[in-house]
Amino acid sequence: MNTKALPFCLVLSAGLLGGPMAFSATPNAPSSADVSAVYPASEALYLDLHQHPELSGHEVQTAAKLAENLRQLKFEVTTGLGGTGVVGVLKNGAGRTVLLRTEMDALPVLENTGLPYASKVTVTNASGVTLPVMQACGHDLHMSAWFGTAQWMSTHKNRWHGTLILVAQPAEELGEGAKAMISDGLLTRFGRPDYAIALHDTNMLPSGSLGYTAGYALAASDSLDITLYGRGGHGGRPQQTVDPIVMAARTVLALQTIVSRETNPIDPVVITVGSIHGGSKHNIVPDEVHLQLTVRTYKTEVRSQVLAAIERMTKAEAQAAGAPKEPVITLMPVAQATYNDPALTQRLAANLQNVLGKDQVVEVPPNTVSEDFAEFHAAGIPSAILWLGAVEPQKFKDLQSRHESAPELHSALWAPDYPNALRTGITAETAALLDLFAR
Repeated sequence: MNTKALPFCLVLSAGLLGGPMAFSATPNAPSSADVSAVYPASEALYLDLHQHPELSGHEVQTAAKLAENLRQLKFEVTTGLGGTGVVGVLKNGAGRTVLLRTEMDALPVLENTGLPYASKVTVTNASGVTLPVMQACGHDLHMSAWFGTAQWMSTHKNRWHGTLILVAQPAEELGEGAKAMISDGLLTRFGRPDYAIALHDTNMLPSGSLGYTAGYALAASDSLDITLYGRGGHGGRPQQTVDPIVMAARTVLALQTIVSRETNPIDPVVITVGSIHGGSKHNIVPDEVHLQLTVRTYKTEVRSQVLAAIERMTKAEAQAAGAPKEPVITLMPVAQATYNDPALTQRLAANLQNVLGKDQVVEVPPNTVSEDFAEFHAAGIPSAILWLGAVEPQKFKDLQSRHESAPELHSALWAPDYPNALRTGITAETAALLDLFAR
């Protein structure tokens, strides 16, 4: 997930704040003993992946490990799809085709969890800068649950029929991996899925629990680079200049009125100016100022309206200031809005409530982070991504009592309660697959 999560603001029941995951035995779920059988290999993979993270587009060793694990389970494996992407196909007679996705990439974050298995990896980028690397978004947890699910599905083929497609996707943090894999034939070369599903960990739910959101679940994300041009000169004689710093300040404030005055209040919009750079000395008016923005929306029409308004207001402020030339505005779409198919989401939630317990599977509001899992819905595949609680339950309860939350995803302190979350993830993914293959 390519930005930190925002609070769900949930009112949680006592059941959701309970201890280690327990679930009801049903025909469409693995037993606790089944999960325990696949857990050791999944845990070993988790610890390995956590200690050896790789950045977006460079997931070479990660992909190799996942591909080899799938081969050992008799999946038909294809590597190098859309970059470093891995696809494993397990055919088990006539039936539906279901796709389960995980992400592989890590983040340039210096881990500060103090865990004995903390990442110590650094890499040197093309500019010669040394960067730390950490699985700060929990993709290691996703991959390990995905592998545990693969183990169970491959050894219990008498329990389901159809075609299972397992996808390990690169470059989610850049918003590029899903699109690249789809462009490389993911949905045509291996059989078009009837459904696509995924899990993502969260610090806003305790481990042992799941969250679901029908409809719009995650926001579209756009990045914009804006250069405002002025006419530099002496800071003591500003009347002889066109000050782009003042122009930038007026622009930053004006952009917020798009949210407050131009869009419908019931359509969420976020416009954040995350970076502003200009000038070099106290008494020099610079020639230009650079702004970097992130924009979050859900509806396509609102997204178009907001982006057009940003361009209009930016140019208007430049004109009002007497700028010598128009601003340069560069738009970089990052991700589309993630839309969870309502019927599929409700079906998954009802089944998982039967498996994990009604109090352990709760509806949560939409979030303004983004995910390129959205590309599957955009390609016409009924899809749903669910939230996997990852904070130790008693710690979660204590934090709530103080109106606090656990460290965010993308934080140097993010440390999932992986034993409980991993078991829950394997159970949830396997139960979801069995239900989708059953009817």
